[in-house]
Amino acid sequence: MEQSALRNVAPPRHAHRFFAYVAVVVGAGAMLLVGSLPGGFPASLPAAFWVLAGCAVVADTKPFVQVGRDDAMMAFPSVCFTFAIMLAFGFAPAVLVQLAAVAITAGWLRHTVWRAAFNAAQYFVSFAVADLILRGSHHVGWIVVAAVAWFVVNNLLVSTAVWLRFGQGWRARFARAVKTDALATGALLLSAPGLVAAAGVDVLLIPLALVTLYAVRRMTSLSAQRALEARRDPLTGLANRKGLERAVEQRLEEHAERAATRQTARRLALLLLDLDGFKQVNDSLGHRVGDRLLIEVSRRLSERADAEVARLGGDEFAIVVPHLSDVAEARVHAEKIMDALREPVLLDGLPIDVGGSVGVAVYPEHGTGFEELMQHADVAMYDAKGRGDNLAVYAPEADHNSPERLSLLADLRRALETPGDRGIALYYQPQVELATGDVVGLEALLRWHHPQRGLVDPEELIKVAEHSSVMRLLTFRLIDNAIDQLAAWGDRAGRVRVAVNVSVRDLHTGEIADRIEAKLRQTGIEPERLELEITESALMADPRRVLATLARLERLGIAIALDDFGTGYSSMLHLRRLPLREVKIDRSFVLGVATDPDDAAIVRSMIDLARALGLRIVAEGVEDERTWRMLVEAGCDLAQGWYFARPMPPDGLLDWLTRHRRSAVAHSA
Repeated sequence: MEQSALRNVAPPRHAHRFFAYVAVVVGAGAMLLVGSLPGGFPASLPAAFWVLAGCAVVADTKPFVQVGRDDAMMAFPSVCFTFAIMLAFGFAPAVLVQLAAVAITAGWLRHTVWRAAFNAAQYFVSFAVADLILRGSHHVGWIVVAAVAWFVVNNLLVSTAVWLRFGQGWRARFARAVKTDALATGALLLSAPGLVAAAGVDVLLIPLALVTLYAVRRMTSLSAQRALEARRDPLTGLANRKGLERAVEQRLEEHAERAATRQTARRLALLLLDLDGFKQVNDSLGHRVGDRLLIEVSRRLSERADAEVARLGGDEFAIVVPHLSDVAEARVHAEKIMDALREPVLLDGLPIDVGGSVGVAVYPEHGTGFEELMQHADVAMYDAKGRGDNLAVYAPEADHNSPERLSLLADLRRALETPGDRGIALYYQPQVELATGDVVGLEALLRWHHPQRGLVDPEELIKVAEHSSVMRLLTFRLIDNAIDQLAAWGDRAGRVRVAVNVSVRDLHTGEIADRIEAKLRQTGIEPERLELEITESALMADPRRVLATLARLERLGIAIALDDFGTGYSSMLHLRRLPLREVKIDRSFVLGVATDPDDAAIVRSMIDLARALGLRIVAEGVEDERTWRMLVEAGCDLAQGWYFARPMPPDGLLDWLTRHRRSAVAHSA
């Protein structure tokens, strides 16, 4: 029942205090043992005693581990038999048998002399307290009280030793020990009266208890194995998210204990690593090769990080680095981790380049709890991706999540996860072919009517969602709604295509392609009726991943449009690399076409460039007739803006389309 954390090594701090405590407990145990022997040991003992003693020694040759939520403890079955010996034959025989069991266990588990002495002494003191209670009566009620006293005293002694060894708060240590140890050790102690009764019937009934103990040992072994598996990634053997959370919380407890004792403040860093190009490996070489790559990466990280490494799922890893002096040292550790990935991984003779982006959050500067540190490390990682870098330390200015925005994000998640919620909707703005006046496309625009805040600004909503996992839920909802709406319209809306904006997070994996393919198959909508709009910043964040996802979407027949064209830093490069069918000239240029010669020249240049590359051109933000005429003269293909129509709900769009077609027929007549 001793805590597994009390190991054979001396404590790193408070060594004198720790060993002084051990010496006091050992001394008290020795005095109790020596004082009990004169007159306390019967001249002769019956066969029942020797059977109980033999079972106690045999039982402790293999103690079992009991696992709680936050701790693991050893349970020693000998106490079942030694407590029965105390009930039947007194204190001295019980502690002598317990001493023999401790000696056997110490040899079996290779305990040091001081640890074995402490283990024996803790039992002596516990038995002495229980024996003192039982001197008045052996009634079943007093036996239960004595067992409880034995349990409490034993855990007090061990918890105090572990607290002096590791710190982290005495009350927390004791509470965890009692919670973890209560069921197993309580059952062992309270089975002792049954053994005494069995001995009175036939001593051969006593060894049958070993069968029960074996079954308990098997069950606890399986329980410990399941508890370990629940905190471990089955592929790599690293901690999973649950194990990571436990490791961080334990480290934070240590830091809090140091602060409480006014020791030198130390920092803890949580590093979040996201690999580049992993999906390409899975798609091109297969999942088995991808798994081997992850195993090799985990091995390198474990060797280089010299800290707790966890795999959170997919190709995302986390590293906990304790005992740092400052944020700069945390950055140095992050750079060491990136160095571990610089060399290609050789699989089946094929060198595979592995890179990634690391986000760093440091306790206490960037958070005081696991969730906050994880969130800020995630923000830093995506900040690194957004800047085209492989490393970033959390900076508040890169975090778009104020308390108000976090509240809004939580409300958005609830809305997305609530079936039938109608607050989130799509409005549609027509895209008109300038040469004919026909409506050939629609841009789907997000609207969210919050139950308390009313209509939420779409730009604010996207800023809140795009740096969190909620963005995935939002994108899937918008894609589902757009495709379902095309199916609901049927022929009434004609053969228009619908364009949906997607974010950088949506393009990091092929999940969006899977979703679209399944939805199109379900509804029977042709792929060419759906278009995805991306921004240049999406490509800059993680070019290899984005290109792989876009290539798959193109193979499905989904058109890709480059939104906000002209506002990025490498437009020519993107136009050459991306599988584009359309570019959209940003409204900031279009609004000035009729009044600013520079904007007019820029727009004409963009149109000429796109035409030369065989791309369709859409002008956003057309708000007056003069702008429309200048775009027609410049050779622009399509336009959208308030000059034609404002964004409309689905039913309003059908009415508008009907009026627009009648007007077009009247003009042609």
